[in-house]
Amino acid sequence: MTIKILIADDHHVVRRGLVFFLRTQEAIEVIGEASNGKEAVELAKRLNPDLVLMDLVMPEMDGIQATRLIKASQPEIKIMMLTSFSDQEHVIPAIEAGASGYQLKDIQPDELVKSIKQIMKGENQLHPKATTLVLKHLSGSSRRERKPIEDLTKRELEVLKEIAAGKSNKEIAASLFITEKTVKTHVSNVLAKLELADRTQAALFAVRNRIVEQDPPSA
Repeated sequence: MTIKILIADDHHVVRRGLVFFLRTQEAIEVIGEASNGKEAVELAKRLNPDLVLMDLVMPEMDGIQATRLIKASQPEIKIMMLTSFSDQEHVIPAIEAGASGYQLKDIQPDELVKSIKQIMKGENQLHPKATTLVLKHLSGSSRRERKPIEDLTKRELEVLKEIAAGKSNKEIAASLFITEKTVKTHVSNVLAKLELADRTQAALFAVRNRIVEQDPPSA
């Protein structure tokens, strides 16, 4: 399957470089370019890409607001932040807005392609600096979200713990001795019951609420 990508970045040279490189990759097609967040939202509606490579700081509308709007109207579109900023003030809002990945612009080209493909498989792709900041932010917060955790079945809670451990569907299937198709069903149920957008938010939710420390419900 070919991955259709929309690139949103206000720097023409960066956009051109990404377009030139990605068009040399198999199963990847660049279908559009946006120079600001507002244009990214409009093009996403018109072109319906599979994934948007989103810069953070752009004129008219920043990447976080653009991500929030795209995910609200087209939740199936994956968003990967590709930015120079690795501070908490940018990382946390981006993930909360619905970004499935957060990478820095110094990423190696082959790693960028790998991240894109992993995100399209439903896996989490956070730069180590972003991961550290997220975990630090969560561990230092005393605020606890109130979500219907009790609605999760024993198996769904097990799957959520595996997601928090960063495992892929294939790895979860092997660990729990179930099929990948069954894993996908459980993941969908977990996201729906917890009202979360994707696996990245599910993993953050599990860490924030210390799900990994909880025993499965008896029922």
